Amino acid sequence: MTNENGQLSLTARVESVLFVAEEPVSTHRLAEALEVTSEQVQDALDTLRSYYDGRGLRLQRARGQVQLTTAPEAARSVERFLGLEARVQISQAALEALAVIAYRQPVTRPEIESIRGVGSDSVLRTLLSAGLVDRVGRAEGVGRPFLYGTTAEFLQHFGLQGLDELPPLEQFGDNANVT
Repeated sequence: MTNENGQLSLTARVESVLFVAEEPVSTHRLAEALEVTSEQVQDALDTLRSYYDGRGLRLQRARGQVQLTTAPEAARSVERFLGLEARVQISQAALEALAVIAYRQPVTRPEIESIRGVGSDSVLRTLLSAGLVDRVGRAEGVGRPFLYGTTAEFLQHFGLQGLDELPPLEQFGDNANVT
């Protein structure tokens, strides 16, 4: 991936920066670091996304940020190589709360509890400690409750490159009262 001057292309430089980034990065930050426009970075990201299709790496996008990750299909091999324990096991209650958060984010605990019909303190603590959700701000109004949203770890855990890959709620029929 070099240009006619023998220098690395923008796509290759974006890939290099993402490779060393310890956390998700905004396209604006990439543009600043590489001294190009956000549109040019976006074009390079689109090229990389196509390039990684069917390979061992993926570009994950969430909340306007992008991160280079391993392909979810390689998780078992990567975990074995790194000596990591099996993935977090998620209870039915935690899955319910996680679904509400994924589809409604940002969402408050009272909103989650209203949809589920039960208290959600314990499952929220579990999801926070597992790194699948995070506090993403505070709601306006009385008490300014925390707003919750999914994380890059959520995407990786479920093998998604972005929230746009969540299945449509219509697929779940009448039981899908998340919206």
